Amino acid sequence: MIDIIGSLRKVVTPDRKGARSATPVKEDRHKQHNLFEAAATFVSASVEEDQSGIDEASGWVSPEALSFGVSELACRAVIALARERGESPRTVARTLLGLPAG
Repeated sequence: MIDIIGSLRKVVTPDRKGARSATPVKEDRHKQHNLFEAAATFVSASVEEDQSGIDEASGWVSPEALSFGVSELACRAVIALARERGESPRTVARTLLGLPAG
């Protein structure tokens, strides 16, 4: 499983080793990206191990906005899975993270 949170930390704290390059990512000036679009692109690129997609999405919004968007995406995903499985969000979240039932 890809460490999405680790990837996000690298974006938010660029002075850490393994951070994104100092080369700015070219943006499409004709299209405005919102934080949810950036989060969806960032997470899907992380899952697919697509570094250029990660870098692109990271340039669309501020690191703080991206962090909020990824958190919101995680919450919505856990809620959707919990409803689908008929389980509590807590149980689903712990299962996804490989934690024992609490």
